[in-house]
Amino acid sequence: MFTRLTVYFALFFCSLLHAMPPPPIQLATIYHEDIDITEYWVSEKLDGFRAYWDGKQLISRQGNVYNAPAWFTNDFPSVPLDGELWIGRNQFQTVASVVRKHYPINSEWKRVSFMIFDLPTSPLNFTQRIDNMEKIIANSSSPYLKMIPQQKVQNNQQLQQMLEQVLSGGGEGLMLHKGTALYQAKRSQDLMKLKQYQDDEAVVLQHVPGQGKYAGKLGSILVKNSEGAIFKIGTGFSDTERENPPPIGAMITYKYMGKTDNNIPRFASYMRIRENF
Repeated sequence: MFTRLTVYFALFFCSLLHAMPPPPIQLATIYHEDIDITEYWVSEKLDGFRAYWDGKQLISRQGNVYNAPAWFTNDFPSVPLDGELWIGRNQFQTVASVVRKHYPINSEWKRVSFMIFDLPTSPLNFTQRIDNMEKIIANSSSPYLKMIPQQKVQNNQQLQQMLEQVLSGGGEGLMLHKGTALYQAKRSQDLMKLKQYQDDEAVVLQHVPGQGKYAGKLGSILVKNSEGAIFKIGTGFSDTERENPPPIGAMITYKYMGKTDNNIPRFASYMRIRENF
């Protein structure tokens, strides 16, 4: 019950903090091989919280203001920045607990970095924006403002090697930015994500009781995803989550490996309740 109440209070505070429309950010599509890979810059995909710096405050993808301490954003530039609030690999829940607090805790925020990867209002192409981002970082004295490294690969084999290296180190995947592309505040083929698995969101329709070692606990959840497919997810849950499952009606994130002929995600596994902040 405590876990479920925690989720409800988190969502309640998020709704209180919704102060403005969502920021105009660019969204990625899924990587496909029929591209000229030499035209793209490649970087690690960080598993943190997307943040938009509008020159005065940090705003979430949904339009909520992050309650970052004033000292955290000191020496941030006046130009808008697109990036990720991040602590490190495999630290998503940790950074979530830090940035969602209504009253920030200084000692916690000192672990966070704002890792920038784009300049939303720049009229330049991405290759030129990389140069400008490097200058912004060089001219800022903030220890919390950093840039996600961008690099080139020569072929798909090198791309896969880079992906394997990131995954072996606990990373999530890669992002590909087309060098000649302008920033577009929409989902664009000029920005792609490459991961070992795909992910999506779904609404919880029903709790299915467990059997055997899961008797008296959650066995699986019946969900409906963004494409209207209805299916069960029975893996990926911790013991605590099986005792306190995501509420019916909640939006969750799950991962999967391809789809069946009936458009049902294969090997779907629960990840977490979707972050609405």
